[in-house]
Amino acid sequence: MTDAGYDEIADWYEFEFLPAQSAQDDPLGVHEALRELLGPGSGRCLEVGCGTGVYAADVRALGRTPIGVDLSAGMLRHAAGRLPVARADATRLPFADASLPAVIAMMVHTDMPDYPAVLREVRRVLAPGGVFVHVGVHPCFCGAFADRSDPAAAVIRPGYRERGFSRDSWTSKGVRDKVGAMHFPLADLLGAFVAAGLTTEAFAEGGAPTPITFSVRAR
Repeated sequence: MTDAGYDEIADWYEFEFLPAQSAQDDPLGVHEALRELLGPGSGRCLEVGCGTGVYAADVRALGRTPIGVDLSAGMLRHAAGRLPVARADATRLPFADASLPAVIAMMVHTDMPDYPAVLREVRRVLAPGGVFVHVGVHPCFCGAFADRSDPAAAVIRPGYRERGFSRDSWTSKGVRDKVGAMHFPLADLLGAFVAAGLTTEAFAEGGAPTPITFSVRAR
């Protein structure tokens, strides 16, 4: 995870970026995807890369107990008022094998250069039958190769097949121009689930008119 970059923008993210997103009533369908794919349950639900903890309320509304880990101390400073948190690397989670009934990753896989290793850790800490929900930007329609400046269409340029890190962004009002992003083509992303030993069982796309998010439920 990109801890230093997020430390620098933590206050902007909390006080400017998030309120602007909230004012639009879940425009990307992120909260909806979380609620539908995670579903009701009980026990602890770990959020890897929890940031400022904005999804804790959704987790609680489903009957679960949110806890979070993140590398950025700046982001965790804001998250601490929303859920119990710890500063930790998502590729080395401080939890015992098969100890958690649920894990979520919310809009963070592009912040994790070794997301396949994160998925292996998720598989390790999930209890038998436990559920993992991944909600992230859509690999096919978002990235340095995608120009979304026209709200009615996404223009896809060469570069989709190039896995790697970039700071290029079609807008200066978002997060990616500030901290950059990793890109995983769709086949690589889904292949990482398989390689980690996770079994996918449901998918969702969010955003309009072209998809912005791609979500997965796995066990």
